[in-house]
Amino acid sequence: MEVLKRLLQQQLLKPFGLDELLTHVRQAVEKDRTDRAARLRKTEAGGRLSALTLKEREVLEMVAAGRTNREMATELGLSLRAIEDRRARLMRKVGVRSIAELVQLFSLQ
Repeated sequence: MEVLKRLLQQQLLKPFGLDELLTHVRQAVEKDRTDRAARLRKTEAGGRLSALTLKEREVLEMVAAGRTNREMATELGLSLRAIEDRRARLMRKVGVRSIAELVQLFSLQ
């Protein structure tokens, strides 16, 4: 709404047409709507990811960095099966079905 206030102040300082003002108001309202939606998605992402354990979080960060299961297993000194289990568990916890969704959720936080 700050954008709308600034816009109205600018418009009141110079002559304007009603159509022009309505166009600017609509644009400001749409920008506010998209900004609110983005903040909500970010808040929801943070909430979903906060339920992860430190070990699951570690795997998530490695997945987001593009590491393979085998690379994670080697780096963490775990079996491939342990990594697969952690990854599956963290995906269930945050409610995603694919790695792409998981990485997108991680990038929102």
